[in-house]
Amino acid sequence: MPAGLGAAWALLAAAFLAALLLHRAQARRPGGGGGGGIASGLFQDLIRYGKTKNGGGQRPAWLRRCQVPKRWFTHFYIVSVLWNGFLLIELFQAKFLGAALPPWMQQLHSAFGRDLQSQNTDSEHFSALLVLLLLWLHSFRRLAECLCTSVFSDGVIHVVQYCFGLGYYIVLGTTVLWQVPINVRHGKGSSMQICWYHVVGIVVYIWASLHQHRCLVILSNLRKSKSGKVVSLSHSIPFGDWFERVSCPHYFAELLIYVSMAITLGLDNVTWWLVVTYVLFNQALAAVLCHEFYQTKFTSYPKHRKAFIPFVF
Repeated sequence: MPAGLGAAWALLAAAFLAALLLHRAQARRPGGGGGGGIASGLFQDLIRYGKTKNGGGQRPAWLRRCQVPKRWFTHFYIVSVLWNGFLLIELFQAKFLGAALPPWMQQLHSAFGRDLQSQNTDSEHFSALLVLLLLWLHSFRRLAECLCTSVFSDGVIHVVQYCFGLGYYIVLGTTVLWQVPINVRHGKGSSMQICWYHVVGIVVYIWASLHQHRCLVILSNLRKSKSGKVVSLSHSIPFGDWFERVSCPHYFAELLIYVSMAITLGLDNVTWWLVVTYVLFNQALAAVLCHEFYQTKFTSYPKHRKAFIPFVF
């Protein structure tokens, strides 16, 4: 495992776990998570976005100047489609068409990626190629959903969250590339051996992606008439599909999508499991904030629903 890269993902996962625990501790205090001075206000502003933003209490003017529209989420997926599409093409050409990776990419890989020696290079490269393809398809679908399905209100995100999101998918795709040795056997002798974990990973990916899309359609339809016209930007209680079990099934599906990629990489890639751990805590924090929003806004909100993981959390 690339030590520096793995450590970075582990640190990121730990930061979001700490943020989740700190938020839960603040929420148990009298007055909830809205008080506690400037530091507490800044913390709540950095972890909240969209409909949960107001749950952190009255935001001072200087914090409101550090925000951008939540609909700018679309930019994350534009960046991901372009960057990870580029990585996908480069790795495909290197493995099957005999092209060399760009020198700057090889230098970065030598500094941060896997060692050059490997006994199963073909399998590792094909697994990485599949994961990059799955990541690109995921980003393309999410971009299409942002443009054609989702109905954004006037919600906002902090500019730090926006910059983090722009860089996230660049680092994510690069992490996939750095999980395999760089000594691609250019063209000749390259094989495409499909293993059982590739099949299982793709099946889980498709299953989770279908449910995530269905849940996003359900959320979108809450603001539309039967004819498909947007009639409201307010929030309502969603029902159907995995919403019957959790408040944020689209976040749970996101976690499963990353787990499917870990399976596709062969189940033994420690760095990617650290990525999954980061996604777990990141999505758990967002789900808890949304769950609290629903419970506060709707007195009739179903009490049996968990926030994130069915029957568990």
